[in-house]
Amino acid sequence: MATEEVDPRFADLDAWSLTSAMEAMWEGQLAAVAAIGHALPAITAATEAAKVALGDHGRIVYVGAGTSGRVAVQDGAELTPTFAWPNERVRFIVAGGDSAFVTSIEGAEDDVDDAVAQINAVRLTPHDVVIAVAASGTTPFTVAALQHAGSFGAVTIGVANNPGTALLASAKFPILIETGREQIAGSTRMKAGTAQKVVLNLISSGIMLRLGRVYRGMMVNMQPTNAKLKRRAEAMVTQIAHCDPSHAARSLEQAEGDIKTAVLLALGVDGVDAKTILKDCDGNLRRVFAELAVNRDRHPKGAAARNRGGAVEP
Repeated sequence: MATEEVDPRFADLDAWSLTSAMEAMWEGQLAAVAAIGHALPAITAATEAAKVALGDHGRIVYVGAGTSGRVAVQDGAELTPTFAWPNERVRFIVAGGDSAFVTSIEGAEDDVDDAVAQINAVRLTPHDVVIAVAASGTTPFTVAALQHAGSFGAVTIGVANNPGTALLASAKFPILIETGREQIAGSTRMKAGTAQKVVLNLISSGIMLRLGRVYRGMMVNMQPTNAKLKRRAEAMVTQIAHCDPSHAARSLEQAEGDIKTAVLLALGVDGVDAKTILKDCDGNLRRVFAELAVNRDRHPKGAAARNRGGAVEP
């Protein structure tokens, strides 16, 4: 496997000047990111399938061992603060259990029985999306977990850095990122790990885009749980509703911190109507604005009375 081989070009890396070594490792990181380009069609297909499967109740389940497992946990842990993705809708299946998040558990990556047991404990359904990551593509724990997940009808996505491997063969949606040899042979925390992080960022962010949790490049599902996020939320409402900051702040307070509801309130939509249309449009602001525009065109006088002139997409 390329990720395990010594690259002759870097055989004497430890004897190079630190400046040269740093430049070489930096170039390796750039090459790792560039390698993702060839996989964009596969990444897009996997993301579309994930969005369709998840619906209102499906979960995103990350699977991995060692470095790959910790990269997966890092991506999944950010879904709640960034997109208000419910905690109960993200799960982690990592070789060695929770303690492996911060320490290395020797031998855990070979424990196939534990992989099966952890998958069983999650009680997967066809609405769940399982994303398994392994640089080698052969890690027994990860391969077994993904294979078993497939038996429940879950959408299975495999991310690996070596071609022709069991993980890719076991996935409904295989994603190969050929990052090649590492400057430090076998140290997949470097090129392979960087590529994995980017791929997972693309998949999870793409899912949230398709689910309407982003509007005009803003995290409109974010929960303002501290002073910084409250300021950010107020800025979003101000920008989307084209209102002054004080009006945005009042609308956010009235909406109990819900940014999408606050936007509609700031635009003059009645509170009950705002909640109803958001529910009917699955929380997608673009769909909400389109619906309000249609209603305004059909019933201009009534819509104007309710919406202070009609709320349309800014």
